[in-house]
Amino acid sequence: MGLDYKKAGVDIDAGNQAVELIKEDVKSTFGPEVMTGLGGFGGLFKPDLSNYQNPVLVSGTDGVGTKLKLAFELNIHNTIGIDLVAMSVNDILAQGAQPLFFLDYLAAGKLEPKKTAEIVKGIAAGCKQAGAALIGGETAEMAGFYQPGEYDLAGFAVGIVDQDQIITGKEITAGDLVIGLKSDGLHSNGFTLARAALFDKAGYDYTAQVKGLEKNLGEELLRPTKIYVKTVLEILAGFEIKGIA
Repeated sequence: MGLDYKKAGVDIDAGNQAVELIKEDVKSTFGPEVMTGLGGFGGLFKPDLSNYQNPVLVSGTDGVGTKLKLAFELNIHNTIGIDLVAMSVNDILAQGAQPLFFLDYLAAGKLEPKKTAEIVKGIAAGCKQAGAALIGGETAEMAGFYQPGEYDLAGFAVGIVDQDQIITGKEITAGDLVIGLKSDGLHSNGFTLARAALFDKAGYDYTAQVKGLEKNLGEELLRPTKIYVKTVLEILAGFEIKGIA
């Protein structure tokens, strides 16, 4: 018998089905600046520069880390994409940049169209929170590379800021006022330590009901990372901010 992609572990039909399932969610992030649809070799974006004197592009890339393990264990995949977007857009926001667009990379040993659609739905939701267009991405089926049911995510954001508005932190001095913004928990950092402390050492399981928590422990830990873009941009418009971390 002959060998083809499907027999080798790569299901092109599943990939096509996934594209159909994510199409509307992706398009829902588009504004007039987006010049291409799904499926092109590259995403085209024509930014409106009318409000900028000396615009500078700011880029950032990140992943979700071992928080993905919680998504696997709980079989909840529709919010992890929000985390992915947040990790990059919050980083560029720390330099004063307004997000413009986002690209994602999803890799799995076996592509599951419905699960892929859930993940991308979260990515699209995160992009809308950040005011960024999801203009491209890559879904890679890598047979034999990942454990069954597992996947990895990475993302890339590009934003814009006027050169004289870039936040560097260099002007921070003793006596400056420090303002804290409420988080939604651990966000997407420190989960290797958190899992070791809560599950390995303390003996909790993912479904544990802990006093003071609204949901079970696993679901509380899986709360998506807060995207601070709209709040911080409003603050930047009215106040001199010397540093963000």
